[in-house]
Amino acid sequence: MAHAFELPNKIGMARDAYFTVQTIYSGWDRLAYVLAVELAGMLAVIFLYRAEPRVLWPACMALRGLVGAQILFWVGTFPANQATVNWTQQPENWETLRFQWEYSHLAGAVFQTVAMAALIIAVLRRNRSPRHL
Repeated sequence: MAHAFELPNKIGMARDAYFTVQTIYSGWDRLAYVLAVELAGMLAVIFLYRAEPRVLWPACMALRGLVGAQILFWVGTFPANQATVNWTQQPENWETLRFQWEYSHLAGAVFQTVAMAALIIAVLRRNRSPRHL
């Protein structure tokens, strides 16, 4: 969501300022384990509550949101990172890449928000009987 909130302030920056700001994301790839934990948690909820449709369907929607966000990342964000060597090189088409990077993050944030909301709904709907605690 941070990328979505900062987009209005970054999208119109001059090239040098934009590339300077982008350096704050150095090392972003070291946080991939967070997505693995998110995925494992969603899969656990789906498995544990597979017999409870009121929980199962929102949990499946959460998984779809995560997958959608990842598709957007690999199709939109990652290629822009590659083309700019993680925003350390300024190619001729940097403005197109900036647009691609910023808006793929914005769309990914929408998918992640859907995923989080669906997962919260799933958790709130779960049966609180002792067998599930």
